[in-house]
Amino acid sequence: MERPTPRTIAMVARLLLLCLAAAATSGGLHAHAQLDNNGFISIDCGFPGQTGYVDNKTTLFYTTDAGFIDADAGMNRNISVEFINPPIPTSWHSVRSFPGGTRNCYTLISLVSGQKYLIRGKFLYGNYDGLNRLPIFDLYIGVNFWTTVNIPKADTAVYAEAIMVMLVDSVQVCLMNTESGTPFISGLDLRPLKTKLYPLANETQALVLLHRFNFGPTDGTVIRYPDDPYDRIWFPFVDATDWNEISTEMKVNTDDRLFEPPQAVMQTAISPRNVSRNIEFTLGLDSFPSDHSLGYIYAMYFCELQQLPRNALRQFFIYINGFLGKTATTIAFTPAYLAEGSRYSLEPFPYSQYMVSLVATANSTLPPTISAIELFSAIPTTTLGTNSQDVSAITAIKEMYQVHKNWMGDPCVPKALGWDGLTCSYDVSKPPAITSVNMSFNGLHGAISPNFVNLKDVQYMDLSNNNLTGSIPDALSRLQSLVLLDLSNNKLNGSIPSGLLKKIQDGSLDVRYGNNPSLCTNGNSCQPAKGGSKLAIYIVVPVLVIAVLVLVPILIFLWHRKRKQAADIGTIGVRLASDGDGNSSLRLENRRFTYMELNTITNTFQRVLGQGGFGSVFHGILENGTQVAVKLRSHSSKQGVKQFLAEAQVLTRIHHKNLVSMIGYCKDVDHMALVYEYMPEGTLREHIAGKIGRGLPWRRRLRVALESAQGLEYLHKACNPPIMHMDVKTANILLNARLEAKIADFGLSKAFNWDDGTHISTNTCAGTPGYVDPEYQRTMQPSTKSDVYSFGVVLLELVTGKPAILYNPEPVNIVHWTRQRLARGDIEGVVDMRMQGDHDINAVWKTTDIALMCTEQAPPQRPSMTDVVMQLQECLDLEERRIGDDDEFFTDHGGGGTDPSMSYYAASNESSDVRQSNIAFQIEHNYRIRPQMDTSPAQIR
Repeated sequence: MERPTPRTIAMVARLLLLCLAAAATSGGLHAHAQLDNNGFISIDCGFPGQTGYVDNKTTLFYTTDAGFIDADAGMNRNISVEFINPPIPTSWHSVRSFPGGTRNCYTLISLVSGQKYLIRGKFLYGNYDGLNRLPIFDLYIGVNFWTTVNIPKADTAVYAEAIMVMLVDSVQVCLMNTESGTPFISGLDLRPLKTKLYPLANETQALVLLHRFNFGPTDGTVIRYPDDPYDRIWFPFVDATDWNEISTEMKVNTDDRLFEPPQAVMQTAISPRNVSRNIEFTLGLDSFPSDHSLGYIYAMYFCELQQLPRNALRQFFIYINGFLGKTATTIAFTPAYLAEGSRYSLEPFPYSQYMVSLVATANSTLPPTISAIELFSAIPTTTLGTNSQDVSAITAIKEMYQVHKNWMGDPCVPKALGWDGLTCSYDVSKPPAITSVNMSFNGLHGAISPNFVNLKDVQYMDLSNNNLTGSIPDALSRLQSLVLLDLSNNKLNGSIPSGLLKKIQDGSLDVRYGNNPSLCTNGNSCQPAKGGSKLAIYIVVPVLVIAVLVLVPILIFLWHRKRKQAADIGTIGVRLASDGDGNSSLRLENRRFTYMELNTITNTFQRVLGQGGFGSVFHGILENGTQVAVKLRSHSSKQGVKQFLAEAQVLTRIHHKNLVSMIGYCKDVDHMALVYEYMPEGTLREHIAGKIGRGLPWRRRLRVALESAQGLEYLHKACNPPIMHMDVKTANILLNARLEAKIADFGLSKAFNWDDGTHISTNTCAGTPGYVDPEYQRTMQPSTKSDVYSFGVVLLELVTGKPAILYNPEPVNIVHWTRQRLARGDIEGVVDMRMQGDHDINAVWKTTDIALMCTEQAPPQRPSMTDVVMQLQECLDLEERRIGDDDEFFTDHGGGGTDPSMSYYAASNESSDVRQSNIAFQIEHNYRIRPQMDTSPAQIR
């Protein structure tokens, strides 16, 4: 049977594509049916609707980009009519523009792992937005930098093309906003190549096309598919003044297995008009990104298109930048008649320009000739993206729940653009892995996705406060690294699976499942009732009675002996009974001091650190030299036993590096005191106000913010039940000698029982004016999001250097003050002037944005403290990349003045009932500030 010709194949392909287009019109083409019969993907970005079309000239089927990008990513626009005349192909008429987000990505699937591909992006600005602002932005292939797109003119088409080996079965092409105009794209193509082609494109480096010229055609013909089966685009290069065109209609043997240039390209060539001259041309590299540091690669194609007389010889040397090119051979080259020959780089060369010289040998009777040239830049592809199994799992989760946040591109890389709610591990020896998933308050519906089980390295999973239904998958027990699973506040049913129960019982997993009304959590009672034997009751009850009668006297004896021993050594565990104000008894395991001991360690209460509503605070030194702060209750204090017990209760339960530790207590007749660690550098409030030392640099402020957030996260997430601080403010954040932050003053703290509901009710609205959650003020129902609001105010104080309430001259909350100024787009207008510009503006923007999210009017719109910790870590990473890892100076007190610690102890009990406060909390609803983009015209390079 006669083999079909390429033209026949193309006609059949076109018919098939027309059928596909018809099916698409009728709704039968799925968005993810990506590859056509050539294995090509051809996307017309911004083309409206869900269907595509067949290009008349190339016979290629162009699809819309609806199935390749998130539905809410970017917007479809058309270029101005003036740029469509004279007529240009349909694929250039529309663009997709991305005015929002730092990273927007197209996802190409159904690829073959290990296959080599050509990827091409197309860009025609055409003043689609009517602004006449030419943008500059970056392209990435996966997590590896590809190139910078620099639009020189509104009517200039710009191509970005790369050849690379795909190591996985999908790839993302991402447009990165560099704040030099709005990124956009006209089209995106993917073409499979034979693995043997372009050998220097391999698993560790890709080739980025700089030039691809076809020498000779005088009619301006652009060669591409179907003349080139791989749809490489060969642009004509002709200089009729200096060069002769040589062409033939005869078939050229193009069996070159490394490049396979098309027939149409090899059938034309150039030669100097002056036979005594050589061929020389320079291809500039200065317009290409300097990031392409691996060097440059060339491939040149030659063919003798004229049948030469016997005494004629065409022979020449190939020089690169004046040196013999380091090619497969450095001897003189003689092109063969009607047979393609190539010369190419064996390795990248690091030159700043590319000058080609084809110099005839002394024996040559004819000048040199050349048919085509390709010039590439080599870029590394060694940056490791997130573990592929994690990517597949989290992508499936994203699609199932229709997550619309910043979940585009790689989940973990680069770290600064990691997906909201995810935390990753970074190990240089292996790909990043997802270790924490926080999808709390994300409006999730339906069952718990089975894909969570594929996140093998996840340690923390928070799916609380959603609308999840169905049963809890037992498969979650197979996650060996999982230590915390929060499923509370959903609509789950069934019972706790046996695999999870076993992990709960052995202490390897903390599962939180409160407020799932249909979920049975009572062990065996979840099973259908079975008829039991009365005999068992008759046996068990007497046994229990006898056991009680025997054990009670033994326990009483042991309790009395332990109490006596504890009293003898001064370190005891005691029960403090309620003093009539409603508090239940409290068991303390810290050191118990007598009043006489306090008198000794404080040197008869000589050094007063401060005065507060509870009483006085004194400096003390223990027997081993440890400095302490002794908070002694005044007999006239209105904040009496109740707050003493509350703070002592909390401090005996919590142990975290960013929470002030209680060393002991005193309850000696009428004397009550708390003894806790001494914080010599005072309060954060005093540092921000400039009353201590030279102030805090921006990086130290970020560290203090992160450390304080970690302390609150511990209270909210690690304590069972969670604890609400209820009085978060800069005066209650203390600094130790290394300026490390610790949260103090737990007198107003509340234990929060998730099983009972999402809030607790109080009779009075406690807290400090300026920091109190407006929703708590309105409903008298505090929650952990009340602490989040207060912490947002603390963040704004760190950024602005101003107090929570400003008087200028009317009192105004710092939240409202900041929103008003950021609405003008000027972040420097709110930044504390004492930082003197020594900060990464992106980190400041992000920190401010976190603060404004924390202070949203509606609590569900505020992030959790886990989210805040992750985002502040990203801010700190930005700042540390800017200035390195050197520690900042510690605060210098100048050798005199007031002890900075006094500022805390004097103000530590300034919290009060704010119901009668006349402060106006003017919080705008659902208003978010984002960094302003530079809208000035981009500089043309």
